[in-house]
Amino acid sequence: MIGPDKEAAILRLFHAEKWRPGTIARQLGVHHDTVRRVLAAAGQVAGRQWVRPSQVEPFVPFLVATLEKYPTLRASRLYAMVRQRGYGGGPDHFRHVVARYRPAPPVEAFLRLRTLPGEQAQVDWGHFGKLEVGRATRTLWGFVMVLSYSRRIYLRFFFGNAMAHFLAGHVGAFAAFGGVPRVLLYDNLKSAVLERVGQAIHFNPMLLDLAAHYRFEPRPVAVARGNEKGRVERAIRYVRDSFFAAREPTDLATLNAEAAHWCDGLAAERTWPEDRSRTVADVFADERDKLLPLPDDGFPCEERVELATGRTPYLRFDLNDYSVPHTHVRRPLALFADDERVRITCDGALIASHPRSWSKGEQIEDPTHVDALVAHKRAAREHRGIDRLHHACPAARAFFADLAERSGNLGAATTSLTRLLDLYGPAELETALQLTLASGAVHLSAVRQVLEQRRHALGQSPPIAIALADPRARDLVVQPHRLDTYDGITAAQENPAPQENPDE
Repeated sequence: MIGPDKEAAILRLFHAEKWRPGTIARQLGVHHDTVRRVLAAAGQVAGRQWVRPSQVEPFVPFLVATLEKYPTLRASRLYAMVRQRGYGGGPDHFRHVVARYRPAPPVEAFLRLRTLPGEQAQVDWGHFGKLEVGRATRTLWGFVMVLSYSRRIYLRFFFGNAMAHFLAGHVGAFAAFGGVPRVLLYDNLKSAVLERVGQAIHFNPMLLDLAAHYRFEPRPVAVARGNEKGRVERAIRYVRDSFFAAREPTDLATLNAEAAHWCDGLAAERTWPEDRSRTVADVFADERDKLLPLPDDGFPCEERVELATGRTPYLRFDLNDYSVPHTHVRRPLALFADDERVRITCDGALIASHPRSWSKGEQIEDPTHVDALVAHKRAAREHRGIDRLHHACPAARAFFADLAERSGNLGAATTSLTRLLDLYGPAELETALQLTLASGAVHLSAVRQVLEQRRHALGQSPPIAIALADPRARDLVVQPHRLDTYDGITAAQENPAPQENPDE
């Protein structure tokens, strides 16, 4: 800007001395555009910016016409075109001429968004890097919902932005607000809009279920109209700068607790843009009553997966294994998961519940599942032992029946008798059982005493236990070979037949 004295000097030199604008600019030490602006304001210079006659003047009509038809045509292409038509100037000056005559693109003006209390909220995701959890690296996403009128912010972090997390963010926001806005505005997220053809919009069915439950209207912004949800975009930037900056989270639960405290504290105490004398918390207190009431029942937003176990009683979900009762091995099961727990059902009945692990390669077990499997395996071994004893020693059946009447420990008896069977053999054990039953003293100690007495009476050495790689080998039946063939061979060797003399 120049002072009134310079403006008076420019007008005097132009009118009285008949100086050209360039001469005036050099003599007064001002820019030549300043001289033209002063003359134009005084009505002395009309039309487009004054240009000194040059080589390009004859080509200006061609430039103007071409740029009106092709406003984005590059200056290098225009230079080649005028060169073909006889222009002899350089490309640098020509580039400035093209910029002077190129039509300016139209600038779109936007209306400031005005909403009523309780009318609208805006929703979007923000990416906040990664977080190490145990042996896993999880992607950290922030779900943000902001009320358009009061600017009240709801923030919650998730390990991922799947549909289950998207729904859980809505449910948490409505609970935090104490009500539901009438319209929710979305960008063209896949969680909200599956397909869009012109004005036809195919919403995600799960979002429609949520909207029907809470009675709000989902509304996507127009394509390439991100300004329509500028409040949530600014809210996400505010979250990055005011909350997440310089923060080093260690676990999701702590981070979300800190986020909730920040939303109720610092974020709520910032000034309201519409009236600097009020805070967001003050305006939200007025808006809360205008929100739609919450329904009486909640909305299920757990992740649901149909799975089946293998031969082991574990379900693999999200890089970890969760135990189930051994009775449900190789059966179709349904797994429900949220941020805190994993529930497993079979035919609608709950069979297992575990805390969720966000690490990887973990084995999360219910001790009752493990104990039940161990007991089942022990019972199976006892059953196999009883069957073996009944097959090898028929008297064992009567022994067990008498022991059961006396409330004896059948499991311990099975283990002990099986060990005695391996040491002494079925014949000796059968004899000992018969003698014990005949005596009426049906006890394991009595069976051991009879076996030892018979061993001493026969003059046999103490039995030695033989460890077999496969215990099933004890039950194999070996068919003995006939020994009479060996007797014939031995007799032939002792009494060889006389050999004939060929010379006789």
